[in-house]
Amino acid sequence: MIPDLPFDAESILATLRPWVECESPTHDAAAVNRMMGLAARDLAVAGAAVETIPGRMGLSDCVRARFPHRHRDQPGILVLGHLDTVHPVGTLASLPWRIEGNRAYGPGILDMKGGNVIALAAIRALTAAGIETPLPVTVLFTGDEEVGSPSTRDLIEAEAARHAVVLVPEPGHADNGVVTGRYAIARFDLEAVGRPSHAGAAPHEGRSAIRAMARMILAIDALSDADCTFSTGIVSGGQWVNCVPTLCRGQALSMAKRQADLDRGVERMLALSGEQDGVRFAVTRGVTRPVWEPDAGCMALYDRARRLSEALGQPLPHRSAGGGSDGNFTGANGIPTLDGLGPLGQGYHTLEEHVLIETLPQRARLFAALLADLGAAGRS
Repeated sequence: MIPDLPFDAESILATLRPWVECESPTHDAAAVNRMMGLAARDLAVAGAAVETIPGRMGLSDCVRARFPHRHRDQPGILVLGHLDTVHPVGTLASLPWRIEGNRAYGPGILDMKGGNVIALAAIRALTAAGIETPLPVTVLFTGDEEVGSPSTRDLIEAEAARHAVVLVPEPGHADNGVVTGRYAIARFDLEAVGRPSHAGAAPHEGRSAIRAMARMILAIDALSDADCTFSTGIVSGGQWVNCVPTLCRGQALSMAKRQADLDRGVERMLALSGEQDGVRFAVTRGVTRPVWEPDAGCMALYDRARRLSEALGQPLPHRSAGGGSDGNFTGANGIPTLDGLGPLGQGYHTLEEHVLIETLPQRARLFAALLADLGAAGRS
């Protein structure tokens, strides 16, 4: 039975706006921690016992919230989200909170503050109605997902291992779809080291690290095929325009649908290291997300969500998706995981990021139905 709970977009937007206006780019730990504090307060008001887990690697803290339950020690439901965004502090000047028609705009509103807030709205509604979920609920918010979760992967995996299922309110898909698998992802650090000289008086005596990096970027792009893609997203080099640059650094990303394809891609990237024309080029493997392929547990979880969604009047297709999430870790470890449960919208990671307002209460209703259904006696 699906609980008849009141959800309205206005109340969800009222919670979401201060979250969106609290800018929280990953590499600004103080900014992310301000967002953690805001979320921690809302979770505490909702009835959770909240704790802050100190950050490391120069990245933010995390927040873990455990909601009261008579079977608190039983493996339960982990709601897994991140509060960091790709938008630097000051983005609100170009992407202010605003509502235009059926859209609400703002940095991080879709990826993934909107999803985190609909999960909170679902928990609030169940509590207000006096409905105890069959399984205990824990919320874990991290602050480094956008850079591959280097400081929190161990925490995520350890916390998920203590739970029966993981629900990830990352953005939903345009057809009201959810995510039951994600591609494997590897990041790489690139470094070119050349030879200095005066760019005006003796340009030919030097060896430009920037020029070498530019050639290697084209070579990296050329590695892409249908099974494994490559792209370079960060490049920096040089200090003086009148010096042949000695050092240039960059970061690249590779993504594949299957782990074996990613492993081959990693080998091809590492093989680019070497020296040419007096410039040393080095590729170092960075953070990696394993491929998450749906197993029986994942599909059983999805099937329950599908039935609930259909009972609420909406289809719920599923797919494996590109772009990583922390669901990669939990799904790859065999813990039943359902991702993409957040609201629908477009433009995440851009200055057009927005959610479709009507999907906020729709997805909150589905999330509440899942929390109220999972673990119920006599069902599978």
